[in-house]
Amino acid sequence: MRRSLSLQARVAIASALSATIVIGAIAVAFAVFLRVNGSQQLDRTLDSVILATPLDMPANTIPTVPSLATAPADPFPPVETSTATRVASVAGEAVRARDVRIIGTPGALVSVAVPENPLIDAIRRQQVWVAAAAVAAIAAAAGLGWLFAGRAVRPLQRLAAGMHTVGDTPGTHRPNARGAREAEDLSDAMGQMLDRIAASQKRTEDALGSARDFAAVSAHELRTPLTSMRTDLEVLSTMRLSRPEREEILRDLLATQRQVETTLTDLERLAAGELSDPADHEQVDLAELVDRCVQESARTHPGLDIAVSAPEGLVVRGIPTGLRLVLDNAVINAVRHGRAGRVLVTVATDPRDGSVTIAVDDDGTGIPESERVSVFERFVRGTGSGAAGSGLGLAVVAQQAGLHGGSATLTDSPLGGIRLTLRLPQPAAVRVG
Repeated sequence: MRRSLSLQARVAIASALSATIVIGAIAVAFAVFLRVNGSQQLDRTLDSVILATPLDMPANTIPTVPSLATAPADPFPPVETSTATRVASVAGEAVRARDVRIIGTPGALVSVAVPENPLIDAIRRQQVWVAAAAVAAIAAAAGLGWLFAGRAVRPLQRLAAGMHTVGDTPGTHRPNARGAREAEDLSDAMGQMLDRIAASQKRTEDALGSARDFAAVSAHELRTPLTSMRTDLEVLSTMRLSRPEREEILRDLLATQRQVETTLTDLERLAAGELSDPADHEQVDLAELVDRCVQESARTHPGLDIAVSAPEGLVVRGIPTGLRLVLDNAVINAVRHGRAGRVLVTVATDPRDGSVTIAVDDDGTGIPESERVSVFERFVRGTGSGAAGSGLGLAVVAQQAGLHGGSATLTDSPLGGIRLTLRLPQPAAVRVG
């Protein structure tokens, strides 16, 4: 691939072109000035010669003036005025001439001329000197442009040389290009880019580490129910069982299958949370989100008395699917493990800092105070959860609270059961409508 011109060469060329334009304009103006000034000097010489000539004598007695051009009789056509100057050629030589009336001889004129060749030769010599000086000035401008540009681009060259080794080994020193504002700006921009890349790599490494741990723990948790299912299937296929025994094994298989399905579903939700990004946050109408969850929970659990208390038009910034997961898991845990018959979802804002709290109260059996912190860990089941739980429901709640920069806690509920509180720091929470 053809390489482009360096910045140093471009600056040198630009300096030479700029000098050529400026010096050329000055040279043209100077040549015009020389021509006009020379013509004015010749006209003044003509005036001096005319004043020195005795034009009040008869025409045949006029003395010969050495500086006047000699010519045949009547070499110039007569003019009506004695002050007009014209350019003509006498014996092949260019002259500036003027016709002057002779005093005492009506209608008689004498032509006074001054040669122009000396002036033209002098102008040409000066133009040659000006051209030589212009060429020297253009060359000097190009050389100085090359020299100064070399000093100016040196920080960029150091930055480019240093960037070749960045990333080869951990902790590589970043190049510090100082000496030119543009180089410093570029160095700072590249440093910020490298910081973003490093942060992205760290997030990727953390995600991979979490994925490895997640896969190991998931395999461990799924191994027990799958082993139980395999044992039941082997018993069904190899032993002669009575009808009640077969039905009991089938019930155990179905229960274990539901447990595996629930665990896989919760694992999927946790994985989705691990892969979430700050770009997933958007403006969410919290009252509308809570109302949809309550309506769907009422259909899913027909015997559940569920209500909501939330201000209208409360908009927060968050992940809609994540906030919905928190609400769904809170209601499911209250019904499935707490055997609650009544649930109340309350949304409120703190006027001091604008934070938002979502509280889910139930009248169920509750959770012992000693377990209210540990149940937020993965695959940890509370005392009253039973074997059907995956141990991931509250882990999903804790994960979503962390993704939103908030916290999740369990406390006693005024309804007699447990209260799950999700606190979201939302300084930008606004009311609409």
